Amino acid sequence: MKGQATPYLMFDGNAKEALDFYQQVFGGEQSDLRTFAEAGYQTPPEAKDRLIHGRFKKDDLFFMVSDCFPGSSVVIGSNISLVLDFESEEEIQAIYNALSEKGTVHMELQDTFWGAKYAKVKDPFGVIWDLNYQKA
Repeated sequence: MKGQATPYLMFDGNAKEALDFYQQVFGGEQSDLRTFAEAGYQTPPEAKDRLIHGRFKKDDLFFMVSDCFPGSSVVIGSNISLVLDFESEEEIQAIYNALSEKGTVHMELQDTFWGAKYAKVKDPFGVIWDLNYQKA
């Protein structure tokens, strides 16, 4: 694995507003903002501007954000997951297998539009893990 786990904050349609707020509070920069529509997801017109992904960085403070998919909901207090970046497909597959054996798979391990292998799994203790292997 590369580095430490990265916090991933989930919102219900106001991720961009939250990023703007955090930028006012902490300074720093927003980057890699992408909406569901830009990612090619079929979404209702009122949800086309929801963020599927965004990043915030200020010195050592770094986290990522997303809005939930239209029709899903966010439970405040359990809307944070931890992102792990991996160095190989074998490594991500092994961790995915171990977590999903007794956990709940939210998204199967799969190739993504951003050029990575990715999965989302809730472990048996309720912690949600975003697993990411960025292909070269």
